[in-house]
Amino acid sequence: MNIYDIAKEAGVSISTVSRVMNKKENVNPATRKKVEEILEKNNYTPSAIARGMVSKTMKTVAILTVDIRVPHYSRTAYTIEREFSRRGYEVLLCNTGGELSETVKYLRTVQEKKVDGIVLVGSVFNTLCKKEEIGKLLKNTPVVLANGKLELPNSYSVLVDDRYGVAMAVNHLMQRGYDKLFYLKDMDTVSARFKCEGFIQALQSYGIHNGKGYVIETERSIEGGMRAVNQLLLDKKEFTGIVCGEDLTAVGAVKALLHAGLRVPEDVAVTGYNNSDYAAICEPELTTVDNKPEMVAMMSVQLLTSLIEKTEAYSSCTIQPELVKGRTT
Repeated sequence: MNIYDIAKEAGVSISTVSRVMNKKENVNPATRKKVEEILEKNNYTPSAIARGMVSKTMKTVAILTVDIRVPHYSRTAYTIEREFSRRGYEVLLCNTGGELSETVKYLRTVQEKKVDGIVLVGSVFNTLCKKEEIGKLLKNTPVVLANGKLELPNSYSVLVDDRYGVAMAVNHLMQRGYDKLFYLKDMDTVSARFKCEGFIQALQSYGIHNGKGYVIETERSIEGGMRAVNQLLLDKKEFTGIVCGEDLTAVGAVKALLHAGLRVPEDVAVTGYNNSDYAAICEPELTTVDNKPEMVAMMSVQLLTSLIEKTEAYSSCTIQPELVKGRTT
């Protein structure tokens, strides 16, 4: 049964049935009651597609992220989904793995579903969105990038100042006398590059101009953190502090130091990044940088809602991270 059948049985127009379903006030009470009884009797569920054609909105948004299993991405995506749900939107969640082909596939899928807007979660989309095929898919849809910057029409960003975040960690260590530092660069995203730049620039402010020589390439994992520290020990490098771009890698660094018989933080201090559960369960508890994923998520929702509903002025914004002191420094 469709809306035409409902209208025919009630002896009213289609527009009257529509006003009843949309809780409009300009309907005769007796007519409203009659239509509602027929709707209930037939267990009528309105078509979202038909409703969207009339209202010009599907009340649906899509979240594209890299890997929902990564705590930082999951915290951001969860908050975005919950807030959009509270605002009456349905949410589609897609994991792309950071791959171009998967991103293209999911963008085509959500475009076919006529979503009202898209949130991209992960700075890897800075690079992916420069691809011509991605730009074409996004040009007619409101888009917000969480922790990144887009150069596309109808697209805005909520950016975290990751350079500042890592520089804060360096300053924290230097001020406590840990003046021989290495940085563990464990990813190759735009955010990861900004973090590395923050480390090098912070060292320069202390008169250390060969900062690239103190950057160790590894992978984002406990094993990656352990491997990097073990290599420093094997090479007999002199260091008193390890700065990491991710909490998970920092946990590995702490583990390797303790296994080597070094004390944390008495012999070597360690800082992480993300203020995740990994920082809390590390022993000793990590000093880390809070890049505020929940705030990023809420700002992304507000920005995209404004773009979709054209309710107020909107612009991209930058969020400042904060240092969270633990017991590894």
